[in-house]
Amino acid sequence: MDDRGVERRPGAAMSSPGTAPFSAGLHAALAAESEDRIIYDLAGIGERYRSLLEELPGVDIRFAMKACPVDEVLTQLAAQGAGFDAASPNEIAQAIRTGVPPGRIHYGNTVKSDRNIAEAYRLDVRDFATDSLEDVTAIATHAPGARVFCRLATSGEGALWGLSRKFGCSAADAVLVLEAARAAGLSPAGLSVHVGSQQMTTDAWQEAFERIGDVLVDLRASGILLDHVNLGGGLPALGYLDRWGNPLDPPLDKMFVVIREGLQRLREISGSALDFVMEPGRYLVADQGAIKAHVLRLSSRRQLDGEREYWLYLSCGKFNGLYEMDELQYRLVFPSHPDGEYVPAAVAGPSCDSDDAFAQEHSRVPVPRAVASGDPVWILSSGAYATSYMTQGFNGFDPLPCGWTAGEVNRPV
Repeated sequence: MDDRGVERRPGAAMSSPGTAPFSAGLHAALAAESEDRIIYDLAGIGERYRSLLEELPGVDIRFAMKACPVDEVLTQLAAQGAGFDAASPNEIAQAIRTGVPPGRIHYGNTVKSDRNIAEAYRLDVRDFATDSLEDVTAIATHAPGARVFCRLATSGEGALWGLSRKFGCSAADAVLVLEAARAAGLSPAGLSVHVGSQQMTTDAWQEAFERIGDVLVDLRASGILLDHVNLGGGLPALGYLDRWGNPLDPPLDKMFVVIREGLQRLREISGSALDFVMEPGRYLVADQGAIKAHVLRLSSRRQLDGEREYWLYLSCGKFNGLYEMDELQYRLVFPSHPDGEYVPAAVAGPSCDSDDAFAQEHSRVPVPRAVASGDPVWILSSGAYATSYMTQGFNGFDPLPCGWTAGEVNRPV
């Protein structure tokens, strides 16, 4: 790097080291697109689903719809045999439109009104998550005879998003909740956990299995034998960078070993036949989606401390596709500049909002010095939560339209 902060990186196309999962079909679709758009590799999503079944045979996969509520993606997963984890009556109705029967959809949100419960029941959903006595009373009133599974609280340690306080109850409360469900005429059917979104450790899974095992023993002492355990989400995507631009590199293979061993232990503890459900979201779609965006400007200016900083402004930011930029970086590809001089730049979106940026103090992304306004930028591994978190035109910047690669969409398992 020279005295202007310029680095020469011949042959470099990405903004950071490492190689993100990136299919040829997705590459071709990005290259062919002229306007800003998020594009999904449907065949790649199908392959990721099938590989998950191979890693966790016998586990019922129900896609967490909030990660990517795009009809074409949901249809692809339904055609492969997936069910759905829905969090609202609107999501339930969208899932049903894929052709999946209501019995393959559960209401996975512990936060729901009386009206939500009644509407889900009207749509023939019979499996409800819960974590409180108040919610059990409401389900018994508005969804009589339904099956309930109780969500256990987890610490969320080791995850980028811990999900540790809003959802879930203690082990002792879980026993009380399921006993109350039985007394109210509901079926106490299961337990669930969520180890945190983009979980990066195996310890979190081990702790979750230990907690579930302890509650299974306590429930059996109360005469309650469950028929399933829901392991929630948390499986990580592979293509993200951390706040400082380093590959996250989650130990996915080790996680699968721990999960398989945990499943076997729970079968031994349960004392009855026990099925398993999992609710992957970002694991299935993050690396199979990418955004075609454009450079607004690469500029440099001195800050109050006298240091000169480069800033890369993109047409896509926190409010129209990159909401999760507070916790991670996405890999950037500059297809018009495969080599040349690079400068360390802060990256920001187009809006007049200071939060619309990779805002960490030491987070700088290598950017080709020669980029110009209008140059294309490909934002990789951005397929999870990009569409669901988008505002409806914050600051006048439109949400991204969706596209998808041509390919084998409906191949059965």
